Amino acid sequence: MEARVELLHHLAQATLTIVAEIPDAHPSVAVLGKSRLGTGAVVDQRGFVLTVNYVVVGAEQLTLIDTQGRTYEGILVAHDYASGIALLRAPGLDATPLEPGDSTMAVVGQDVVTIASVGNEDRRAMSAGITSLDPFDAYWEYRLDRALWLSAANPGLGGGPVCDAQGRILGIASLNLGALGRATLAIPAESYFAHAAELIEKGRRVSRPRRAWLGLFCQALPERTVIAGVIPGSPGERFGLEPGDIILRVDRTRITARPELYEKLWIHKPGEVVELDVYRRGEREIVRIKTGDAEEFFS
Repeated sequence: MEARVELLHHLAQATLTIVAEIPDAHPSVAVLGKSRLGTGAVVDQRGFVLTVNYVVVGAEQLTLIDTQGRTYEGILVAHDYASGIALLRAPGLDATPLEPGDSTMAVVGQDVVTIASVGNEDRRAMSAGITSLDPFDAYWEYRLDRALWLSAANPGLGGGPVCDAQGRILGIASLNLGALGRATLAIPAESYFAHAAELIEKGRRVSRPRRAWLGLFCQALPERTVIAGVIPGSPGERFGLEPGDIILRVDRTRITARPELYEKLWIHKPGEVVELDVYRRGEREIVRIKTGDAEEFFS
């Protein structure tokens, strides 16, 4: 018991509360709001802090708070829109970083612990089990080929570390799902550790081809994908897609599931034209869209 308490204390000290302020004009405000809170995990002795992208995207001011209540100015170092992580730096931060684990070696049933901020210097821990390593696709244009699905809800703000029994970081808690047996989704930590040098130097994953983006929110229904919303100013809105449109084909290839839509879209590079066959108000229409780049849109 004493060893476990010491481990939890160590993990908590390696986390920070993130307070992000985003300007009113940023396009993410309509969806995520202009004042956001999150958790960050210290992953490098130079003061690098790993979190989820949705907490900090568009931020003009970042404040980080440790478990002693000390505050630090946060500097945005890198985004990775494809995986959903972001990297910050807190100059002057003196904290022991978490050791990297290897989520590719994780197994269903493995015990993990999540540490999350609940505001300011307060932290909360939750034990859970890995219930699945299945892929995950979201209602926005996002997909993980492998995700960590956990049995317990994240105990606080998103972005905190998911660690194994030795305190090694396996993932970053991203979403509370509320599904039976799959309460939390975590992004594998290799999204950062396998590409750390590139992210720190370039600010993004330049070695990975950029993906076309439309700016859609898509609801997955049996045998169909329905547009639930369109981001204002996005290519989808500018070229006439509407909530309620049912997407039947992409580039004349029939799709029946949301992952298929993303797969066909991501064949394209930003700036290329994609052709969607949609069912709208009882009729089929062809909509040709010049795609965009999410990184540029939200930068």
